[in-house]
Amino acid sequence: MTFPFWIAYLLPPVVVICVFNRGWWAAVPIAVVFVLLPLVDALSGVPEVSREAPDLAFNHWFRVVTWLWVPVQITLLWWLLRTALLDDLSSWEIAAATVSVGAITGAIGMTFAHELIHRRHGFEQLFGGILLATVTYPHFAIEHAQGHHRHVGTPHDPATARLGESVYRFLPRTVLGGLGSAWRIERSRLKHYDQPAWSTRNRMLRYALVEALLYAAIAVGFGPVGVAVFAGQSAIAIAILEIINYIEHYGLERRKVKPWAYEPVRPDHSWDSPNRVSNWLLINLPRHSDHHMSATKRYQSLELLMHAPRLPGGYGAMFLLALVPPLWFRVMNRRVAAVRRSAPI
Repeated sequence: MTFPFWIAYLLPPVVVICVFNRGWWAAVPIAVVFVLLPLVDALSGVPEVSREAPDLAFNHWFRVVTWLWVPVQITLLWWLLRTALLDDLSSWEIAAATVSVGAITGAIGMTFAHELIHRRHGFEQLFGGILLATVTYPHFAIEHAQGHHRHVGTPHDPATARLGESVYRFLPRTVLGGLGSAWRIERSRLKHYDQPAWSTRNRMLRYALVEALLYAAIAVGFGPVGVAVFAGQSAIAIAILEIINYIEHYGLERRKVKPWAYEPVRPDHSWDSPNRVSNWLLINLPRHSDHHMSATKRYQSLELLMHAPRLPGGYGAMFLLALVPPLWFRVMNRRVAAVRRSAPI
């Protein structure tokens, strides 16, 4: 049954209605995403079974859940730009609307894009690329699939948070490191085909051109305010994505078994969370260990693996906890130590 995974579609109307009511109502969606949903997630408990029914892997309605988000996100962003330009909002209301939309494009849009870029069909990868372009992060399609999944849990992965590293130190490292990693991956790919890095075949250069054209179109259609709003929601979305990355792999390491190689990826190299609401809202992204064990699995087939370490709360609660490093370290460092002690030798 796909019904629980449609709840993300309730968030855009909430933003539109609240901003329409003006004043402090414009900030209500922020409280919904960062306070109400984590609270409901904590109260929702965990499921009794670890996976969906096997036949659901072949149910195409689960795919429609992710496909339809593309026009929804584009429409939401168009609404944000138009509202900021034409509806005579105060600076405070524009900022609140921008953060609210960024929270949705980050938590939902980035998660759906992540699902789509892992699929084998070209049109699904295109849908994922469109979602990433609308948050100014298209290179994630290269770095995540070809970099993060290969190097997760090693010093070569900018998306793996190190033990004792605060989220505020992690964010600039992972953003800049991800860009550099994507460029190196693409340069290596082109070198394999005897092509120069600075050519029209370089996906990174094509992504840059698309973003330049997109920002130019926004500047023409919505002016400087539109550009600032679009960039602002992108920054919020990127931060949310990378904080989720921080949560998913914090402190978990793969041992080096040879001077040039690390041990294979195991379930204990990612943190899982079984909480119902965050799994519904983020289409089973919190079943993250299984995703790294088999990236081709569609989200509805992901399992909660027996030997994967569990977070002490849902993604919403852990997100808030990560923003307070002393509390985060107090809760998580001893759990990292326990995982490392129990890891097979």
